[in-house]
Amino acid sequence: MSKPFSALGISAPILKALSELKIVEPTEIQQKTIPLLLTETHDLVGLAKTGTGKTAAFGLPLLQLINTESPIVQAIILVPTRELGQQIFRNLEDFGKHIPNIAIASTCGGIPIKPQIERLTQPTHIVVATPGRLIDLIQRKAIDLKQTQYLVLDEADEMVSILKESLDEIVAELPKKHRTLLFSATLPGTIKQLIQNYLNKNVVQVSADMETVGNQGIDHEYIIVDPIEKLDVLMHFLNSKEGQRGIIFCKTKAAVNKLAKNLAINRFSSGALHGSLSQGIRDRIMEQFREGHINILVATDLAARGIDVKEIAYVVNYHLPDTYENYVHRSGRTARAGAKGLSLTVLQEEEAIEIPEFEKELGIKFTQFQKPSVVSLEENNTLLWAKQIFKTKPNQEISTDLKTKVKTVFHHLTKDELIEKLLANYVLQNKIDVVEKPVKKFKK
Repeated sequence: MSKPFSALGISAPILKALSELKIVEPTEIQQKTIPLLLTETHDLVGLAKTGTGKTAAFGLPLLQLINTESPIVQAIILVPTRELGQQIFRNLEDFGKHIPNIAIASTCGGIPIKPQIERLTQPTHIVVATPGRLIDLIQRKAIDLKQTQYLVLDEADEMVSILKESLDEIVAELPKKHRTLLFSATLPGTIKQLIQNYLNKNVVQVSADMETVGNQGIDHEYIIVDPIEKLDVLMHFLNSKEGQRGIIFCKTKAAVNKLAKNLAINRFSSGALHGSLSQGIRDRIMEQFREGHINILVATDLAARGIDVKEIAYVVNYHLPDTYENYVHRSGRTARAGAKGLSLTVLQEEEAIEIPEFEKELGIKFTQFQKPSVVSLEENNTLLWAKQIFKTKPNQEISTDLKTKVKTVFHHLTKDELIEKLLANYVLQNKIDVVEKPVKKFKK
């Protein structure tokens, strides 16, 4: 049985906030990290998969270590995306709501910098920032890090390339004696190099097993499809999950846009998320997803960072991720806070050989998802067609005269008879398409 937060050394004001948030039992990474941060002075590397509570693992002790009587910036938390930054900022505010005078600021890119500069003229203890925006603030002399004691690199494996370019400039602003806390879901060679270059040689490393609260409830499955049927199979799967929330991952922005358009045509409640969208649009889509106004998010890997929604029932890897680390981050979006979830990977025949490698590297087991029959796919497409008709808004520009003439054509039909004829016509048209398309191609 795990220790309660009180036994880890967490103070009364933070315990009160955790109780109100109904956060009762520390996760493994929290149990291992919190006492070390509160009682030791070493740099720290925390390894734990997405969804295991890393934010509280560093956030709770940081809030407790802050001297609220001093108005200076005492801790910097670097994150790869603004979405993740906003999530951490909200979490810290929730955790610290009963700490008198605690001041936290979010200074991430993608939004105007002037309000952030104005905010930093006031007392600020903790700053959550993206590396690029922090450097911008440093260059404008809008932030003073000369007395900052803590540098946190969260989701470090997601911002390696950014850190390579910017960490020197940021560290140069910090006092020589400061603590660096690096948190990551994986430990590739590039992260090991960062640790060697920027963390103290006496760094302490803690890790949580793959079988943690955030990951033990995930069913890892794969399905093998022909390229021509890939979209139909996905639509069949999504229809089976109607009313549940999920995320579909694509490799590129173009693929995200194309798939999102297909989902919209088929009247799925969905939205697209990638780096080329304006920050305002990304924020609006994320808010709609969090509030349940849309059920499906189609996203690239980086754009999906910071999505911490407990009720995500499934993730779909519409394209196989390039790295094992990306698979960990993708699948970790589901089965959060002890819930169950499904991670489904859609493969072509030649990609199936990758599955044993993923199993070996990540220590997980995949099972094969049963592909629907041709008849089942056809029936599903027919249902999608019916939903398209049902959800189509009346066209007010069609003349009343034409509407009357069309109504006259169907005047003697009952509702059931009309549906029978519509279905028969749909099936006929689709059979004609199947026969004619190859012929047309042959004629060319």
